Amino acid sequence: MSFAVPDSVRPVRDAVHAFMTERVEPAEPALHAGDAAVLRELQEQARKEGLWALGHPRELGGGGLPFLDYVYVNEVQGRSEYGQLALGTFTLQDSLMLHEHASPGQRERYLEPLVRGDIWPSFAMTEPEIAGSDPTQIRTTAILDGDEWLINGHKWFTTGASRAAYTTVMCRTEEDAPPHLAFSMILVPTGTPGYTIVRETPVLGLSGAHCEVRYDNVRVPAANLLGPRGHGFVIAQKRLGPGRIFHCMRWLGQAQRAFDLMCRRLHERTAFGTPLAQKQLMRAHVFDSYTDIQSARLLTLHAAQAVDAGSDARVEIGAVKVVGARMLHNVIDRAIQVYGAAGLTPDTPLDRMYRHARAGRVYDGPDEVHVDSVGRRVLGAYKAGGTWEFGLR
Repeated sequence: MSFAVPDSVRPVRDAVHAFMTERVEPAEPALHAGDAAVLRELQEQARKEGLWALGHPRELGGGGLPFLDYVYVNEVQGRSEYGQLALGTFTLQDSLMLHEHASPGQRERYLEPLVRGDIWPSFAMTEPEIAGSDPTQIRTTAILDGDEWLINGHKWFTTGASRAAYTTVMCRTEEDAPPHLAFSMILVPTGTPGYTIVRETPVLGLSGAHCEVRYDNVRVPAANLLGPRGHGFVIAQKRLGPGRIFHCMRWLGQAQRAFDLMCRRLHERTAFGTPLAQKQLMRAHVFDSYTDIQSARLLTLHAAQAVDAGSDARVEIGAVKVVGARMLHNVIDRAIQVYGAAGLTPDTPLDRMYRHARAGRVYDGPDEVHVDSVGRRVLGAYKAGGTWEFGLR
């Protein structure tokens, strides 16, 4: 495979790059302040210019970009935390999940307006009382009472719940089943009685609609079950696997932006009579960031290639999730160091990017879980009498 952007993808990637740098990034102050009108205007521009929902399947009304091609576009879209909102790809994980598992009624009520951007989704798996790294401990329950599910529980980090039309809730529905067959996914409209948002939890001082939600005798129709009963973990894994790569794609865009800021600053700033770009220790920041970004990018493309070939890519996804999050944190950290005091202030985007980057090592599975999983799977190949031949994978 080529690691450069293919000629077939270059025009749309260039268009997205221009959209991000000329319109989304300049609008960030207003978007940080919650200006919904600015976001709606950006979304309308994206639709008019054929840049809306590029990664969604064409049969759903999206752009239909192949998975591997989408990497090259998503790494540009990721330059700003608002890229996926402005370009309509923030619903991609939920849309793909519904596309595979939703009933005809669920598709009409949720999937079609989701791709259009008419409604927002949210997903509830994490709970404050248990370790998120071990979801088999989930305590939220759903009991089938006649033709309704009765749901009780407590979730948090349900991102977007405060503006979402519905939440896909992971619940324990089977009492005597093995742990990974004991849970189901149920679609819960956020206006349902008993669905209560306790608070929007700030993350490292940033508000991002990461909501804590209580479910007190919430009743929804039995038809709101998503996919087969007891298959919640199967559905969740299919959702989270590609989602982790989507994160890594966007992190490349964030890292590129931080790298650009750092390198320009090194040429603009003078200390002790010469530009910072002439200081050896400053050049070391460039070297370390270059190698970190390039390594993470190649790992991301390799993981995407494996997914594109039909593999579950558990090793590749786990590896790039850890490496990508660490890379992003370290690159932004070096850029802040180069900026000095200014890097600690909102005068550059770096302070906000830094806080988001640190959270990346926790959500969708903490580093430790992925490190252990990758090591276990690679060693399993050797235990079975094989090897892990890098040149053949």
